[in-house]
Amino acid sequence: CSGLHYGSFGNSLSSLTPNAESGPAAPSRRDYVAVAVLCYINLLNYMERYTIAGVLSNIQAFFDISDSTAGLLQTVFICSFLLLAPLFGYLGDRYNRKYIMIGGLIIWLTTAAASSFAGVSQFWLLMLLRGLVGIGEASYSTIAPTIIGDLFTGGKRSVMICIFYIFIPVGSGLGYIAGAGIAAVTGDWRWALRVRITPILGVVGLALLVFLCPNPPRGAAETLGEGITEQSSYLEDVKYLLKIKSYVWSSLGVTALAFLTGALAFWMPTFLSRAQVAQGLRPPCVKEPCDSTDSFIFGAVTVATGILGGALGTTLSRRYREKFPNTDPIICAVGMIGSVPCLFIIIFVASASIPATYVFIFIGEWLLSLNWAVTADILLCVVVPTRRSTAEALQITVGHLLGDAGSPYLIGVISDAIQASKPESSDWSFQSLKYSLLLCPIIGVLGGVFFAVASLYVTGDREAVQRLFEGRVTHDTPASELNPNCSNPLQNLLIVLMSTPHVCGRVPPSRGTQHSFIELTDQAEQISL
Repeated sequence: CSGLHYGSFGNSLSSLTPNAESGPAAPSRRDYVAVAVLCYINLLNYMERYTIAGVLSNIQAFFDISDSTAGLLQTVFICSFLLLAPLFGYLGDRYNRKYIMIGGLIIWLTTAAASSFAGVSQFWLLMLLRGLVGIGEASYSTIAPTIIGDLFTGGKRSVMICIFYIFIPVGSGLGYIAGAGIAAVTGDWRWALRVRITPILGVVGLALLVFLCPNPPRGAAETLGEGITEQSSYLEDVKYLLKIKSYVWSSLGVTALAFLTGALAFWMPTFLSRAQVAQGLRPPCVKEPCDSTDSFIFGAVTVATGILGGALGTTLSRRYREKFPNTDPIICAVGMIGSVPCLFIIIFVASASIPATYVFIFIGEWLLSLNWAVTADILLCVVVPTRRSTAEALQITVGHLLGDAGSPYLIGVISDAIQASKPESSDWSFQSLKYSLLLCPIIGVLGGVFFAVASLYVTGDREAVQRLFEGRVTHDTPASELNPNCSNPLQNLLIVLMSTPHVCGRVPPSRGTQHSFIELTDQAEQISL
């Protein structure tokens, strides 16, 4: 059954349904300020994450490490990030989300600053501290989108989520630019880690979070501020999520997207630099500081395409969602499949024309950026509020575990293996990285297929949640229309009981009387007999 699946959560169903005469609570000015604060911290989050990629050539020259070893920097960070995400998802559905984010942000700022003090023989220390940085970022990335989901509904939520997720590519691009720029000015890549986040920008974000960001009741936007208080066990949450087919398939699509963008974001500046060395346009970098021009340009392209792609994806979603309810995953599928030809062109044209390569990098990143806000909106629309943090956490865990946790390292391993087949040279170093990047278009095709499958189920899953909030189910509603993906008549009948006037002599919950899940189950069994 792919809609609403009940466990102990059934006790809180009645609190989900506002009066028919009322709509969702109107957002206040404080809600918009809170989103601005969360967006600012998200910007810093991704600036920090991709500063390493912006100075990767400098790091390799400083520590004298291979491609596969360099790829471990991102892998270690993502592994700690994904391992802690389920824990923060569990905590975020049950405890004060604001306090959890504050604690995570303090860990993040402290370890990010400390990582800049690793010496030339302490690459192990840099990896260890990068892993600890992931702990702090996991708390924020898991919880922040669910707070936005509890402050806004409908079209406004789509816009706010779009703005929030636009800062993923914007922050990533600025991370390249800031990291490369600071390293070029100071002559030391470690200053890029010290200046761009801590102490000033990060402390400002922490203060804004403490004083301006609320901890709204879960489901507050849909229940006129009352929220939902009943909780279920973590196992019930996971079982519930695994039965939502659109969530499962879109999460697989997000995994493919993470693999693709993680590999490209980490290796593309280095790939472009080696392409220019192979063309004789610049000498190879054997001692830092290395030429950072490609990081500047790639960062600027990432910022521009992130804004344009995110805005277009949300605009298309809002415009066509009413007419075509499965629009969101289709947009994601088109973005993934459309980027595949661009990736092939990027990989094979780089050795001939760098300007032409940047043109297709722009188009490919623009298509991939259609997905970020839309995938988040899919999750918020098909998952009930008390399980959204857990849903975010599981999606983050799977997405990073099978996606960008291993993709930079895997690309590096393949590149090293190819390099080992011939004597070392600048041209062969470029060619080996080029061949290893051919894995990315294959993953892009898989991601498009996953999102296409999700489009088959998203309508029914979204309608199941909407009916629960809006109380639109009546005793005349056919069971087949309650949830097209649900084959369990008892569960469908329970939804009818929640909104049918005077069933078995009882007043519906939305009119003042709350029923327990056990009472409703007993009534359903009597009627079905």
